[in-house]
Amino acid sequence: MTTREFDGVTLERVREHVWEMPREGDMRVPARVLASERLLEQIADDLTLTQLRNATELPGIARHAVCMPDGHQGYGFPVGGVGATDAETGCISPGAVGYDINCGVRMICSNLEYEDLKGREAELVDALFDAVPSGLGGGGVVETDRGTVEEILDRGVEWAVDEGYAVEADLAHCEDEGRRTDADPDAVSQKAKDRGRAQVGSLGSGNHFLEVQRVTDVYRPEVAEEFGLREDGVVVLIHCGSRGLGHQTCTDYLREIEHEHADLLERLPDRELAAAPAGSRLAEEYYGAMCAAINFAWTNRQLVTHRVRETFADVFGADWESLGMDLLYDVAHNIAKREVHEVPVGPDGLPSTDAEATGRAERELFVHRKGATRSFPAGRPELPPAYRDVGQPVIIPGSMGAGSYVLRGGAASMDLTFGSTAHGAGRTMSRTQAKKEYWGETVRDELRERRRVYVKAQSGATVAEEAPGVYKDVDEVVRVSDALGIGDRVARTFPVCNVKG
Repeated sequence: MTTREFDGVTLERVREHVWEMPREGDMRVPARVLASERLLEQIADDLTLTQLRNATELPGIARHAVCMPDGHQGYGFPVGGVGATDAETGCISPGAVGYDINCGVRMICSNLEYEDLKGREAELVDALFDAVPSGLGGGGVVETDRGTVEEILDRGVEWAVDEGYAVEADLAHCEDEGRRTDADPDAVSQKAKDRGRAQVGSLGSGNHFLEVQRVTDVYRPEVAEEFGLREDGVVVLIHCGSRGLGHQTCTDYLREIEHEHADLLERLPDRELAAAPAGSRLAEEYYGAMCAAINFAWTNRQLVTHRVRETFADVFGADWESLGMDLLYDVAHNIAKREVHEVPVGPDGLPSTDAEATGRAERELFVHRKGATRSFPAGRPELPPAYRDVGQPVIIPGSMGAGSYVLRGGAASMDLTFGSTAHGAGRTMSRTQAKKEYWGETVRDELRERRRVYVKAQSGATVAEEAPGVYKDVDEVVRVSDALGIGDRVARTFPVCNVKG
């Protein structure tokens, strides 16, 4: 058996692209890293492996903690991490969800060809930059009052349909149809609501973006046809989340949990993994607040979609319906969801380690996906009718200078990763270091001159932070996902225009 050592962490190669951290000490379950040798070296270059090992000590964690091929260091729990805890005997951890609750991506198709955009890239990127609010602070497509924010938190994209910012088909092509029914707006603080009031329909900052892309490769033609994708077709990718509302919600509950469940915190190896026991008041309130923030993020992306459709209609002189600008799918990252999965159980019927298990049973779990994408295969009842027979669309963005991918949920995902795969390329360099290594204007000019990618951002620093060189190789990340069968390659896209926050 091949083993690798990284700063006191031992990984054993189970099979190609699967590395296991054996259970030892206070670990409740083993941990697994899904990576090629090259990606493993990058994953081990920060605290990712330590954070993954720490996550195995969460109460009620089932089967194994998992790090995706795009994994990197996060707050307490690694980005690219998946951890499923028993919803009856386990816990829920805001740190294992993340600050930007439901930071996610959606793809909009069109019937435009790449040739239709050539020579108009600058015009289009300027129009999109003017139409879609971006950057730090306030500014959204709509300004809302307290009552409207609460309705968005409760109803999600259904609110946008009623207000004319969405159509019924958008609901059918969004994870959970754009609404978490477990949402509890009353569990979201007034401070969080106030932060979100002026941000509905905005990109925000950091790694969030709006990107016009062309389809360059199709790997599974039959699936691509079901998804509405074809070579040289134009699509739009939107990546943003719950803005200040989600960040404040995470902050609020981390502080409350640290105070009320200090005894549990003392037993965990990292304060950033602060967790509320399943069934406790704070576990229920956090889950309700998180689901409300999820609804806010879906609505946020929907209003950005509305502006994108309007902008394309203006630039190309046709209504968006005739341009075929239909939603392919919207997938959530940074989320914990109650899902039923089969796990090893002991004589008492409760989750157990594989070594101690006497059988397997279905259990309701809190599946934490932090920087990971749900990747359910065909046949799952949770999928919308449009994709139930083909599998869930999965969208994995690359950097401004690399391709992005559309996958479909892989058949092996339910057993290997609780129905999950990667969410992007994954950073290899901090934002601070990126600004030392790159000059934003130079990155922007090189992308335009060498790759014909037109980038517009609020500042040069934003472009430097998101330079292509700060990310892992998305081709390699997707290759591993495809090889493992947790997310099957369907099509590859390449940037044409990019608006950064």
